[in-house]
Amino acid sequence: MPTPKKGPRLGGSPAHQRLMLRNLATALFEHGSITTTETRARMLRPYAEKLITKAKKGGLHNRRQIEAVLYTKDLGVPRRDNTVAHRLSTEIAEMFADRPGGYTRITKIGPRKGDNAPMAVIELVTEPYAPKPSQAKKKAPAEKPAPAPVEESVEEAPEAAEETVEEAPEAEATPEAEAAEVEEAPAAEAEGDAEVAAAAEPAEDEPKDA
Repeated sequence: MPTPKKGPRLGGSPAHQRLMLRNLATALFEHGSITTTETRARMLRPYAEKLITKAKKGGLHNRRQIEAVLYTKDLGVPRRDNTVAHRLSTEIAEMFADRPGGYTRITKIGPRKGDNAPMAVIELVTEPYAPKPSQAKKKAPAEKPAPAPVEESVEEAPEAAEETVEEAPEAEATPEAEAAEVEEAPAAEAEGDAEVAAAAEPAEDEPKDA
């Protein structure tokens, strides 16, 4: 089911809006540009561009759908305007053959005198389509970390390990050195006592001889 339009319609009923868009589309393809209110121009734009797309596709079915929409009134009797449908299917479709979209242009022209309604001109784009060359953005390659600092850190680690290994035996040797020093200290004290005793013995013997 189509989604109902929100907000006020063009005219008083859906049928009035549908007939108004048909008249505007027929006038646009017949004259190339029309002046209308800004609201009507905005609603006519997708309606007319869909008809142009059908004309570009071609085929009997699309042509019949175009002829069912585009019509004019002659003495109050509605009839299909085959001239406008033929122009749309041939001239306009060939003009927009290379253009992927954006077939119409809306230009604001200021408010209308009297009711101050915003007015605009909707027209077919007649300039030739010149696509711009695509500019693909190249991403800068991510900077890789320099390998030198990594190697230095790897080399420094074994050196630090060797230093710790070399310092460990020195630390272990310190208790043995302390034990040797402790043993040497009593021996030195014993030698000192022996010398003192030897010096004292002659001093004691001298009075006896006297």
